[in-house]
Amino acid sequence: MQNKNFERVYKMSFAGVYPHYIEKAEKKGRTKEEVHEIIFWLTGYDEKSFQEILENKTNFKDFFENAPKINPNVSLIKGVICGYRVEEIEDELMRNIRYLDKLIDELAKGKSMDKILRK
Repeated sequence: MQNKNFERVYKMSFAGVYPHYIEKAEKKGRTKEEVHEIIFWLTGYDEKSFQEILENKTNFKDFFENAPKINPNVSLIKGVICGYRVEEIEDELMRNIRYLDKLIDELAKGKSMDKILRK
């Protein structure tokens, strides 16, 4: 991956991408609440702080850098997303973004929440 592409992604508003996560999940019979559970598990945000992220149109860089607590079990997330093995992405911020993509993919593919949340 090239760093100029990273910068473009980092500057994207999380609120701009968020509806796509919801749509992807709902198309496959999953819920907005499940998407929130994944986001909160990954980042440590809660409903109130997350709503502020959406209202403020916070970008991906700030969304992850200001996350209350990245879940310590993220290292258990493995696999390919966008042609890259998530566990091999060296840039921590991009890896966190791809972790979220991977978890939403798993939700859309019908995995149980326990498996998605690495319980």
